[in-house]
Amino acid sequence: MNGTDLVLTFAPGMETFLPQGRLTLTSRADGVSTLGHLVESLGVPLTEVGGLTRDGTTVPVSLIPAGGERVAVAPVDRPQRVPGAPLRFLLDVHLGTLARRLRLLGVDTAYQREDPGDPALAARSAAEHRVLLSRDRGLLHRRELWAGAYVYSHRPEEQLPDVLNRFRPRLHPWTRCTACNAPLRPATPADVADRIAAGTRATYDVYAECPACGRVYWRGAHHDRLARIVREALRTVDQDPEAEVPT
Repeated sequence: MNGTDLVLTFAPGMETFLPQGRLTLTSRADGVSTLGHLVESLGVPLTEVGGLTRDGTTVPVSLIPAGGERVAVAPVDRPQRVPGAPLRFLLDVHLGTLARRLRLLGVDTAYQREDPGDPALAARSAAEHRVLLSRDRGLLHRRELWAGAYVYSHRPEEQLPDVLNRFRPRLHPWTRCTACNAPLRPATPADVADRIAAGTRATYDVYAECPACGRVYWRGAHHDRLARIVREALRTVDQDPEAEVPT
């Protein structure tokens, strides 16, 4: 290592982002670039960085290194605290199943099937103070993001517990529309008679409706599967599953 080089050592788990999965890399201090810029230039979004230490001393991402230093890059703490707003999420177009499951759990989750593009997603994150969840590393590099997090798995059954473990949101199952995210309200069979089949009305007597999109909810054939998802999620965040899942 010469006088203008610095050695960056990344925490285990960050190999996902790094060339050949190597956790120790050398970079060049040019007298202009910040430590944050150098970390991102190696592939790691700052959304995944919990702190930096230079030769054992905590330093900000805005520090411009002189060269000759050793820098350790730590992961975000879990649970990760997001200050300044109620915890709300924004998901990119590839995370539709995760969006529906978060809404099932009563977590405020913005999502649209049509891709609005990276600039629009980043701008919405900033305007609405939402944590942007994405598997697109480039999107998480955008400076205008209010907050963001990388979704490490492509499997929805792994994505949900990872997000819950990272942020530990308070869950309120069965209170949001899984289609549009609006809060649900109770409804009787008479309230929704014009929107459900007679056979359904005769079989089920517990309903909720979405005042925004008109969707109707009842405990049908898929309820047991959804209830299992809810119970597992409540256990992940240490909420009482029996108190939250209707029978």
